[in-house]
Amino acid sequence: MRLIICSFFIVLLGSVNAQLVHPANTSAFLQDEVAEVRITINPQALNSILVDSVDANYEYPATFVYHSSVWNDSITNVGFRLRGNTSRHAAKKSFKIDFNVYQPGFKWMNLKCMNLNGEHNDVSIMRSRTCNELLREAGLPCSRTSYIKLFINNEYRGLYINVEHIDDQFLEARFLNNDTGDLYKCAWGSNLTYLGANANNYSTYELKTNTALNDKSALINFINVLNNASNAEFPCAIQELLDVDSYLNTLALEILMGQWDGYAFNKNNYYLYRRPSDGKFVFIEYDLDNTFGVDWFNINWSMRNVYAWQNSTEPRPLYTRLMAVPYFKDRFSFYMEQHLANFFNINYLSPLWESTQLLIQDAALADDYKGYDYGFTDQDFLDAIQSPWGSHLPTSLSSYAINRYNTANNQLVYNQLINPCSVGISEMESKSPFPTAAFDLMGREIPIETKNSPILLLFSDGSTQFIFHQD
Repeated sequence: MRLIICSFFIVLLGSVNAQLVHPANTSAFLQDEVAEVRITINPQALNSILVDSVDANYEYPATFVYHSSVWNDSITNVGFRLRGNTSRHAAKKSFKIDFNVYQPGFKWMNLKCMNLNGEHNDVSIMRSRTCNELLREAGLPCSRTSYIKLFINNEYRGLYINVEHIDDQFLEARFLNNDTGDLYKCAWGSNLTYLGANANNYSTYELKTNTALNDKSALINFINVLNNASNAEFPCAIQELLDVDSYLNTLALEILMGQWDGYAFNKNNYYLYRRPSDGKFVFIEYDLDNTFGVDWFNINWSMRNVYAWQNSTEPRPLYTRLMAVPYFKDRFSFYMEQHLANFFNINYLSPLWESTQLLIQDAALADDYKGYDYGFTDQDFLDAIQSPWGSHLPTSLSSYAINRYNTANNQLVYNQLINPCSVGISEMESKSPFPTAAFDLMGREIPIETKNSPILLLFSDGSTQFIFHQD
């Protein structure tokens, strides 16, 4: 590695460009084992969380223990509460562990909190994790994930997915020197229609960073342009305010994955981040368990037309206005074609599912809580890749992927149109290279997000670049 450093040594840069970084999986996100999390909490507090106040967000003090083959740790005075919406009323609930609510400024493994999702809808316990892996393959911002065996007061509560929280730490690890912008959590109802200039009308768009300023003017301007720019102005105007290419890339995956609980169908479950470097919003997907054929609407998501996928009974201006522009629609087709060729196909997905199921099998089979909501059995878990369960899981993982691949391929039309504007979208016909590893001046591998030290970044295309990432 030292020879590479000598060969590629260049003047240190004061900043890095807006290219997205995918941070490495640390010991908090193990990929080859299922770690243990043990929570010890006052029984009365636990009863309040689970029974008396399931809709509350009060964080009760608890002790957190993390155990794995590579890292063991114990922390007193963490905050512990339920998380989620409908899952709060499920038998297998989801939990949030807050590391700094009682110790301001404290972070564990550079994380402020841990989200443990019970995946009570999904017998395979693999849909959410698969979707985040595909977003990462597409070069899009997404959460790191891992599997956890959760114990509360020494009772095994089952197999959980540890999903990285989207907050300022998430931004810092992905948008190097570009992480101080406004981050909005867009809850159900956030359909991006224009509601006037009054910020109070946009309460479902919750500002999660820069809260002291609480300035929604840039968001409102973006929504205004999205809805009210003339058809002639729109293609260029929207590219000044939105990373359109990133959104079209995301939309292609949203549809392939069958993520009906996102923006385009259910006006739900996304973030918007405004990069300070160029003032453009970036669309970020999250909460991805209702995917790969999960259905509550009697809709066959694997067959739905990829060019008419939105909820047509309600306004979805981000989807409808972009897809009405021939170039944007064609760019969407480009990304869908790339995803089908590269990783949304059974040759990629089957080995991923088989290896994951083998990894989590013992923990899943020992999880009695998986059966408390819908009656999932051990055999249902073992059959989930190849056999449908029925009811809200009318298709298996494999059959959904095969059907969606075939129908999307048949519906796809890509004409290689040219961007009518001089700004916004790159015409590169492949993914932009992204950092995959980082090394110090001694050639030792270090975290990509390392600050206040010169580092050599190794990119996905084999190129390298020295940077100096400052606080």
